[in-house]
Amino acid sequence: MSVTIFIILITVVVSVLAFSNRDLFRRLVFNAYDIKHFKNTYRFLSYALIHGDWIHLLVNMMVLYSFGRIVEQYYGFYFGLKGVLYYLMLYVGGTALSTLPSYGKHKDDFSYTAVGASGAVSAVVFASIIFDPLNKIYIFLIPIGIPAIIFGILYLVYSWYMGKKNIDNIGHDAHFWGAIFGFVFTILLKPVLLIQLFSILTGKV
Repeated sequence: MSVTIFIILITVVVSVLAFSNRDLFRRLVFNAYDIKHFKNTYRFLSYALIHGDWIHLLVNMMVLYSFGRIVEQYYGFYFGLKGVLYYLMLYVGGTALSTLPSYGKHKDDFSYTAVGASGAVSAVVFASIIFDPLNKIYIFLIPIGIPAIIFGILYLVYSWYMGKKNIDNIGHDAHFWGAIFGFVFTILLKPVLLIQLFSILTGKV
């Protein structure tokens, strides 16, 4: 069983249980106030196991399934047996680090909460862009694929802008920083990938 499938199975099971068990939901949700004042640091990770509703869960898991298997394969190719460990570090790191800005903003706001694996999924998606920046990404029912590198730039700009506006209940900050982490983490693991990326984009490969 691949790591991606394992993560999906665990996330689906816990999310479904939390849909009908509000006490479990409250115990796992990201709450910056609780982390600061009650030292429940596990919430930096546990929130990614639960989701707001079925659509939230299904979208995240579908995107993870689509891109996660690809990144796993690339990690295995470039890092061998260590690829599994690095892939887990990518996902867990994306989960934890994507919430740090929200923690800084809301650590004294007991009412602020967040759920969902979007930050970790963004990390995986942006890791895939490094390996295949010209891969076409299709959004919903739009028949024209967008090159992954263009999608990535638009995604970052949109997430940054919406995070600043703060006009909805979506964790745009987590999307933005999860994506940044996935890109930087993968480059740090193998810096030559950055040269390869530019070579692909400039048509020198």
